[in-house]
Amino acid sequence: QLQLVESGGGLVQPGGSLRLSCAASGFNLENYAIGWFRQAPGKEREGVSCINRSDGITTYPDSVKDRFTLSRHNGKNTVYLQMTSLKPDDTAVYYCAARMHYCSVSVAEYDYWGQGTQVTVSS
Repeated sequence: QLQLVESGGGLVQPGGSLRLSCAASGFNLENYAIGWFRQAPGKEREGVSCINRSDGITTYPDSVKDRFTLSRHNGKNTVYLQMTSLKPDDTAVYYCAARMHYCSVSVAEYDYWGQGTQVTVSS
């Protein structure tokens, strides 16, 4: 059974940091493009980072560039999202998702999703 499990969310003060993990079971993350998405209440799910399968290139939207870093640990079959300088606008449920080969900005093009982890940025 192919499964993605996120962890590492929580409550953090503005300016703080968190590291989210996305662990895969039943398949090898190395063979997929892995994206991180987030969804705030009343808003659409949006991509915040992605890593291609083949070339390892990572992408970020301007809203998180220079603050979020995605990395992949093949030996642990896990992808991480390091988040720094967090802002209240970063509050959302964060999801990881997998699709073949290359990243896509379209939520509908991802085949596998985790259950999400809540990140709350508040003082």
